[in-house]
Amino acid sequence: MGLPRKLKNIMLFNTGAAYLGELTSFTMPKLSRKFEEYRGGGMDGPVKIDMGSEALEAEWVCGGPMRDVLRQYGVTSVTGVQLRLALAYQNDDTGDVDTVEIVIRGRHEEIDMGEGKPAEGGEFKVKTAIAYYKLTWNGTTEIEIDQLGMVFIVGGIDRLAEIRSALGVF
Repeated sequence: MGLPRKLKNIMLFNTGAAYLGELTSFTMPKLSRKFEEYRGGGMDGPVKIDMGSEALEAEWVCGGPMRDVLRQYGVTSVTGVQLRLALAYQNDDTGDVDTVEIVIRGRHEEIDMGEGKPAEGGEFKVKTAIAYYKLTWNGTTEIEIDQLGMVFIVGGIDRLAEIRSALGVF
């Protein structure tokens, strides 16, 4: 019998600044592919054709207002903000701890300062649109998506290498 890995702690770095004690939750980017239904002559039914990645976004919440995030609002570069998320997952039957790191580059789509009430902490919510995403597990890159660079690596296999080559890119 095995037990699942459980998130034991989390740390967010925003363009190098450590949010120790300030991050309360982080919703990981949903990895989603865009599919188009296709049915041609001689086929009994449709198949879904992979048309590439859907847009990526992350949402995260801090315990109160963050001035440096406000100063990043409206950044003009699609990769103008870099976030690094460090996560510690522990398996309770073995005690082993896995280190998961997520690096994203993008810009903030929404900043919600929430409702202010005296003597209550409130929430500071941020939605970040992502142009670059990299997930590393115990030092091994598992997934890397660079929308601008036309890179899509999963498990060490660059699934767009042949298409870049056909186009004469790198």
